[in-house]
Amino acid sequence: MSEPASAVALPVPEAPPRSRARSSSANVRRLGQFALGGVVLAYLGTILIAPLGAMAYEIIALGPLTALKSLLEPNALLALRMTAILTVLSVVINAVVGTLGAVAIVRHRFPLRPLINALSDLPLAVSPVMVGLAFILLFGREGLLASLTAALGIKVVFAFTGLLLGTLFVSLPYTIREVAYVLEELGTSEEEAAATLGASPFQIFFRVTLPNVRFGLAYGVLMTLARSVGEFGAVLVLGGSISGQTQTATTFIHDAIDQRATASAYGMALLLALVSIVLLLGLEWFKHKKHGGSR
Repeated sequence: MSEPASAVALPVPEAPPRSRARSSSANVRRLGQFALGGVVLAYLGTILIAPLGAMAYEIIALGPLTALKSLLEPNALLALRMTAILTVLSVVINAVVGTLGAVAIVRHRFPLRPLINALSDLPLAVSPVMVGLAFILLFGREGLLASLTAALGIKVVFAFTGLLLGTLFVSLPYTIREVAYVLEELGTSEEEAAATLGASPFQIFFRVTLPNVRFGLAYGVLMTLARSVGEFGAVLVLGGSISGQTQTATTFIHDAIDQRATASAYGMALLLALVSIVLLLGLEWFKHKKHGGSR
């Protein structure tokens, strides 16, 4: 038998030019994505993470329990109570008006529809401070409607009514927009089928439309709640932040900082931050449910 021939090393073929170009393009793309992520992270770190981190550091240094205990003071409890009442009323009113407004904009055609559609976005473009000033010019002592409100015995400026009007104004768009988006996405097939089967408009609304928009409505309600809790400019101008009367949680923080009551300011800020985190988790859950195919 003859001995086996020794193995001969074969040359490794070079990568074709197209493969090298594709690999180089992928590296450039990854480098660009890394650079973009770094720029975005640096921006968020500057305007978001750093300030919140500084506040968290001060609260930890003071002691979270010490900060929260300061909220047991009468003025702090009254401010929290005022914010809670305003938030509940704002959520309930905007949930009803927002749902009806969304149905009117998406499902009906009438002469004032474009105007209503445009006005529903107005609070997003107008400064809350300017809103407060506008209400003062309307309902103040020498306002255009001052005589009417005086005859009815209604006080708006530096009163609960003014706080509610300001909160309702700034939180108006969220429910109406979220419900409108869902209605546009759903179409009218199910509602038309229900009408064909003899359902009345009220039955169609409560048994078909409302169940179908429940996640959009819930998302809008959470957005309204978050906006109402955090409102500052309009309620400060309209209410004047009178302690025990028109002071809210946000204006309480402003006044506590002015009075150098850091424990009270940090305590209220910590509580509002916890509320915001809970609302954020709720929003992410509803977003997941919506994109997960549930309606």
